[in-house]
Amino acid sequence: MLEDFPAARAAGCPFDPPPNLQALREQAPLVRVRLEDGTTPWMVTRYAEQKALLGDKRISADVTRPGYPMPMAGAATRSSGLSFILMDDPEHARQRRMVSASFTIKRVEAMRPGVQKIVDDLIDKMLAGPKPADLVEAFALPVPSLVICQLLGVPYEDHDFFQVNSKVLINRYADPAERTAASGRLFEYLDRLVGAKLDNPGDDLLSGLVDRIKEGELSRVDAAQMGVLMLIAGHETTANMIALGTLALLENPDQMTVLRESDDPKLIAGAVEELLRYLNITHNGRRRVATEDIEIAGQLIQAGEGVIMPGDIANRDPAAFPDEPDRLDIHRNARHHVAFGFGVHQCLGQPLARMELQVVYSTLYRRIPTLRLATDLNQIPFKHDASVYGVYELPITW
Repeated sequence: MLEDFPAARAAGCPFDPPPNLQALREQAPLVRVRLEDGTTPWMVTRYAEQKALLGDKRISADVTRPGYPMPMAGAATRSSGLSFILMDDPEHARQRRMVSASFTIKRVEAMRPGVQKIVDDLIDKMLAGPKPADLVEAFALPVPSLVICQLLGVPYEDHDFFQVNSKVLINRYADPAERTAASGRLFEYLDRLVGAKLDNPGDDLLSGLVDRIKEGELSRVDAAQMGVLMLIAGHETTANMIALGTLALLENPDQMTVLRESDDPKLIAGAVEELLRYLNITHNGRRRVATEDIEIAGQLIQAGEGVIMPGDIANRDPAAFPDEPDRLDIHRNARHHVAFGFGVHQCLGQPLARMELQVVYSTLYRRIPTLRLATDLNQIPFKHDASVYGVYELPITW
């Protein structure tokens, strides 16, 4: 009997991967699973094999290849706006290089004071407002949205528009027609911005892509698709980590206390890595397809067979994280996690995400030392229906 994928998390254990997937990891490094469309790709259950395959050139991220394990019916494809992350080299590398300079550690560190001001201003506003407050709406979503808008050159006043359409795209149960329409609206929006910057460029990432268009290195369609990708990825993932990470710390008050009372940048950076490992919000697995036969861990993956690599169970693998991997421990050395993937397709924006989370986790709990939940844990709506895990709202008070 094949296990269904994605699988449900256990009631009362919202931070842990589905228990049946954890059990499969103990049985074998590769197992067959059944997707909603009836296909039966391989699922890689362990950390070492996931890293090996993510770094293997015989594994393709190209969603148009036969056998690719689609994450949902009517899922976005390369032609509908997810750009180079669903391409293979050399085109993947060519397009990625066009934006990689904006996400270097040096460039991101230069943004830290501006991000600190955004965080402090939003905390000031939240403290001056009513309580309880919804941390998602008041803080977790605005922080990365403001940052990515400034980086891309997207007007923040349009945040309701792109946040609503992004939610449709990452909802696993959204009607395929609705998902296609949301993708189209986002593409048209970014295409208009690219067009405006062709006439009046600024000092932002989209304007940099416009330079590539003028030089004949990039089409306007590709530029708009890259904009959609970075806009969605730049706010959805970090917003969910801010809210879910806060909830995890509130449920582990000893860890919250250590983090709140420390001003050690190394401890704060380490806490970010551990929260990324422990929560791993990309919980539906990285999808690939084999382009050649691959033998790994005694198992043959045949060319054309789909492969799914859920980072959440890899990041709880005791072979990689031997000291109680199901426990949150901000003193753990967790930097080798696969929350951002591995290999040529690892997350382009990880330096920015790390910096934003460091600023948030080092500021929010220090500024609001009495921060606490305003409801019971079992009343919080978790994003079980989304490809990016988190909470829809987080009522807090102080």
